[in-house]
Amino acid sequence: MKRGCAYGTHRVLEPLGVLPQAAYKLDNQPAIFSNEICIDVNLLTISATAFAQLKKRTHGEPTRIAEEIMHITRERGKFQCPQTGAGGMLTGVVEKIGPDLAGKVELKEGDPVATLVSLSLTPLYLEEVREIFRETDQVRVKGKAILFASGIYTRLPADIPERVSVAVMDVAGAPAWTAKYVKAGDYVVVIGAGKAGLLCLHEAKKRAGVTGKVIAIDPSARQCERITAMELADIVIQADATQPVAVLEQLRAATGGRLADFVVNTVNVAGTEMASILVCRDHGCVLFFSMSTDFAKAALGCEGVGKVVTMLIGSGYTEGHAEITYQILQENPKLKEYFLEVYQ
Repeated sequence: MKRGCAYGTHRVLEPLGVLPQAAYKLDNQPAIFSNEICIDVNLLTISATAFAQLKKRTHGEPTRIAEEIMHITRERGKFQCPQTGAGGMLTGVVEKIGPDLAGKVELKEGDPVATLVSLSLTPLYLEEVREIFRETDQVRVKGKAILFASGIYTRLPADIPERVSVAVMDVAGAPAWTAKYVKAGDYVVVIGAGKAGLLCLHEAKKRAGVTGKVIAIDPSARQCERITAMELADIVIQADATQPVAVLEQLRAATGGRLADFVVNTVNVAGTEMASILVCRDHGCVLFFSMSTDFAKAALGCEGVGKVVTMLIGSGYTEGHAEITYQILQENPKLKEYFLEVYQ
C-alpha cells in the first residue's frame, strides 16, 4: 500500500503542485493510501454561501440541486462551489483506517465522525444524493470520502442528533475565535444571526460579562425576535448590513455613540464588509468569518474611510473549537432547543 503526502497533494490531479483546496480536480477514488482514512458518508452540510449559490443556479428545485451537486463532485472529485470556492463539511462512519494511522488516531472503524476540514479539499465520491434539506443547507447522500493524515475530525456525541452535530461543527470556528478575542467589558457586534451568529452571540455574552454589551444585527424580523426570546444579546438591531452608513447610525443610536471593540461577520451575502468596519472602533478587531467576504474590498475600504482596524480571516479551525461549540449547547438549553427544532 502506497503512502501519500500528509497534506493530500498525492490526490491532486489538476493543476499539479498545489494543495487540495486550491486544486481544480482531485482523485476521489475510495481505495486508501496507507496514511488515509476512508469515511462512509451519510450527510453533507454545504456552507451557507455555497448553498445560496446552488439555490440561485437551480431556482431552489431539489432535483436540480441534487444534479448540480453530483455534477460538481464528478467534475472536481470534491464538492467546491464554482462561484465562491466554499465547501462545507460531512458526517459519516469510519470505514477503514490506513495502517500508518492505526493506533495513532483516536478513532476506530465503525465510529460515527464529523470531519472538521472543508469539503473544498476533501476527496468525495458520491453514488447518489438521497435527500435535500433546503432550509438547513444539508444533503443526505450515499458515498465515500477521504480524510488525509493532516485532517481534523471529531467523534459525534451520542446525545446530539447527527444533523445538529454537523450543523454546528460546520461553523464551530466562529464561536471559538469569539471566545479567544472577547474579554470582560467589551462591546461586541455580531452581524448575521444564522447558526454561526447565534453561537457567537452566546460566547460573546459569556466572555463580555455584565460590564460589556453584545449587539446583534440581522435583517430578519423573525430572527431578531428569536435572539430576544433566547436572551442572546443586550441590543438587537434589525438592519441590512449591505447599507453600512445606515447600520452605523442605528448602532450609535442604540449605544449612545459607542462603537464595538470586536465585530464578527457571519453573513452569507456579499457587500457587508464596510458595515463591519464602520461599527468597529479604531484599534478594534473585525473577524470576517463569512466566505462571502471580499477581502480586497475590506482592506481598501478600511483604508478609504481612515480606520485603523485589525481584520482577521475566520479560519474554520482553532484549538478546542469542537469542544467549545458542544459546550455552548450544554450551557444554553434555549439555543440547543432551537437547533434541535431546526435540524431534526
